[in-house]
Amino acid sequence: MSSDEYRPWDEFEVETSAASANGSAGLDPNLENEDDLESTSTLSLFEGDEGRLFIEQRRALVALIKEPFISSQTHQAEWKVLSADPGPIRSRLNDMFMMLVIDLEREVAFKRQATPEGNGRAFPTLFYNHAWSREETIVLLYLRNRFHTEQAAGNGRAYVNRDDIHDYVARLRPSHATDQARDHGRTERAIDSVYGSGLLLGRKSAERFEIARAIEVIMPLSKLTELLEWLRQENRTDDEQNSADGS
Repeated sequence: MSSDEYRPWDEFEVETSAASANGSAGLDPNLENEDDLESTSTLSLFEGDEGRLFIEQRRALVALIKEPFISSQTHQAEWKVLSADPGPIRSRLNDMFMMLVIDLEREVAFKRQATPEGNGRAFPTLFYNHAWSREETIVLLYLRNRFHTEQAAGNGRAYVNRDDIHDYVARLRPSHATDQARDHGRTERAIDSVYGSGLLLGRKSAERFEIARAIEVIMPLSKLTELLEWLRQENRTDDEQNSADGS
């Protein structure tokens, strides 16, 4: 695996809209009983609409399709609808060869590509691989390590300062990396990228962020040691290559 190919998750993009599927839809969680359905709600939202989901469920489905994950912290309304009745949304994802993964304890949900049983032909996919840069990978590693430390200390929420992220990334750079201005810019772009994924909460320009609980699901502890060893090996390889080029 090269320094530009660590993928903590796969993102995807939709090239065409998903076709409506048959099946019963769950009830709108805001309705107290089925008698309210006919008088206050309709499944048809536009001319020719044959969809079987309520508008709130459709929004939750779209959020799952567009984003790497949704959670109670990042998509409160969508998470409430999904967690109340995941069945209809799971069914629609299955129609597109995707699996719904829900962690109710951490209040995080995301999708995965389905795999055929046995050695069957691979399913069509809407996923594309998102390769994280070295700096982005190190930022993710730091956030996961920081979150674990705070949880172990009994703290319900974990926070991180922008300067601390810069310091951590700097410590894991190869010894020949001496262009501080360039490296600072790379780390800032990495922070922006991770922020855009939803794993850092707060204002984008803030000096202090809350770490989203989703980091615990997206990057399990089993990855920490593996990633640290990978980064150390990458640095050794870079240093050896740099020495060879300079000899």
